[in-house]
Amino acid sequence: MDGIVFFGTECRDVVVSFYRDLGATVWREQPDCTILRAGGFRFGFCERDSADTDGIVTFVFEDRAGVDDAYDRFAGEDDEPPRFNETYDIYQCFLADPEGRTVEFQTFE
Repeated sequence: MDGIVFFGTECRDVVVSFYRDLGATVWREQPDCTILRAGGFRFGFCERDSADTDGIVTFVFEDRAGVDDAYDRFAGEDDEPPRFNETYDIYQCFLADPEGRTVEFQTFE
């Protein structure tokens, strides 16, 4: 069984471009939705009157180097650098997409 997570967006082109820059590819285009794929993770953005910004979009990398690279490429001035989270035994960092959704980069250790 596969799945897709959908989010409403007020600026589909900008948001899709952000995730494509992260390495996601377009899996399907629909009249008002773009479905992206990153490995086995599928997620879509559909034009709506308001943006769905709850939850966390998490990208899992093979190792710390992948997390560090993604952070170096996409973090803003206010984003905290990656750190080890003892509770979950992961190396992670958080930033925001253009509409303010929380994006997490992590690797399990």
